[in-house]
Amino acid sequence: MKNQRTLFLQISLFIVTLATTSLSGAEWMFGRPFDLPFFKIENPLGWSEFWQGFRFSIPFLGILTVHEFGHYFAAKRHHVRVTLPYYIPLWLGFGQTIGTLGAFIRIKEFIRSRVKYFDIGIAGPLAGFVVAVGVLWYGFATLPTLDYIFKIHPEYQKFGMGFARVVYANQNMTGNILLGDNLLFSFFKNYVADPTRLPPPQEIMHYPLILAGYLALFFTSLNLIPIGQLDGGHVLYGLIGGKNFKIVAPILFFVFITYAGLGSYRPGEFAIADDGAFWQKIGSLGLYILFLQICFSRITDDNPLTSWMLALLSVAIQFGTSMLFPTWEGYSGFLVFGFLLGRILGVHHPPTEDNLPLNRTRQILGWLTLLIFVLCFSPKPFVIM
Repeated sequence: MKNQRTLFLQISLFIVTLATTSLSGAEWMFGRPFDLPFFKIENPLGWSEFWQGFRFSIPFLGILTVHEFGHYFAAKRHHVRVTLPYYIPLWLGFGQTIGTLGAFIRIKEFIRSRVKYFDIGIAGPLAGFVVAVGVLWYGFATLPTLDYIFKIHPEYQKFGMGFARVVYANQNMTGNILLGDNLLFSFFKNYVADPTRLPPPQEIMHYPLILAGYLALFFTSLNLIPIGQLDGGHVLYGLIGGKNFKIVAPILFFVFITYAGLGSYRPGEFAIADDGAFWQKIGSLGLYILFLQICFSRITDDNPLTSWMLALLSVAIQFGTSMLFPTWEGYSGFLVFGFLLGRILGVHHPPTEDNLPLNRTRQILGWLTLLIFVLCFSPKPFVIM
């Protein structure tokens, strides 16, 4: 009976997530929201647009499902007790969401083997990556002609096929979300897409297959960050062992956080004549340092002062880099994920009793998977113009 209730919950969550991702997909495709009570929305989306949202939700959830079942079947192969995926729907009706916070499977026993951690961790991102590449390839290879944009922005039609030169030169694009590049996404744009059909960067999020594939690469890269109990953490732990991982993972986490906050504060910003504004800026910097200290506070339990030293060192590196390279900026959005890593998910990896090293095949596959992380990672995944 309990298993039936759990299965009913999992199926229900999937159906709800299919609906919420379809709602979000339609909003991305058509560039406007659905109508909700108490909201006065001009020209809101309706049922016909909702059904078209499945063009995003099906490939996106398909990739996510393949990812989770990669973990599931790898766990089953090692006789590890595991649940079917739980999907997490999220659609607020305002703002831009993707309709879900992802999915997860729950491992119901302690894993004692380094090899098992590696196999279960690597199976998900590899499986999802293969499907994501297929979706992106098909999406870029079958781009519609550029007049597809006129279905979303009929006001552009009066400018003809050269609308980009006029619209983006004269229009205030504030609030528009652009998809940042990564190596793989750039490859598809430059070598797979028909250049006469490739949309401007400001419009590419309206293409459901491309958006689904891009988001899949984004989440794959986050999962493959080689820290803690992320999939990439399992992979790196399997490759280099627990002793080396205790050294490498905190260093990688420090680099990640320092990059994320790069450019948030620059030395020149404190040259303020007004005393009130100056002390307000100092107070803001103090809160930022406190935030970094909280992120670093679980790296080591040996000395609480270590986290403060790391926070100050991170800020010093950010200041120094900004002085030498004023145009360099990190991506502040990663600070939220860094907080989750540092305080909730953890930077370190659980120890294992069986620490037999990986065989040659697994080692090659592990390093190739970390290469996939490099191909999928975007330094600035979403840019707001």
